[in-house]
Amino acid sequence: QVQLVESGGGLVQAGGSLRLSCAASVSAFSSYNMGWFRQAPGKERESVARIQWSGGSAYYADSVKGRFTISRDNAKNTVYLQMNSLKPEDTAVYYCNAEYRYNGLLQYWGQGTQVTVSS
Repeated sequence: QVQLVESGGGLVQAGGSLRLSCAASVSAFSSYNMGWFRQAPGKERESVARIQWSGGSAYYADSVKGRFTISRDNAKNTVYLQMNSLKPEDTAVYYCNAEYRYNGLLQYWGQGTQVTVSS
């Protein structure tokens, strides 16, 4: 079992920056691929960024590429999402996700953190 706790959300003006953190309570953090998803009101949850278990590769949605950076610190059991040049369309609840690398059906989610970007 994995427990995920997000933090770092808030209200920011367009063009500003935020850094989200996700702390994982797990004995083998490197056994999990990690990612960030977001969901805006009336829209489906979408993948924003993913990072491999080792941190060796990463994926970004086209809408955030060049502005967001995902990273992980396996020694601290923490994954981060650095968000720069924020836009109003980035407004959403952001969720941390863990995927067991040996069985993708094992998925875990945090409670989410609200990010609001004003015009």
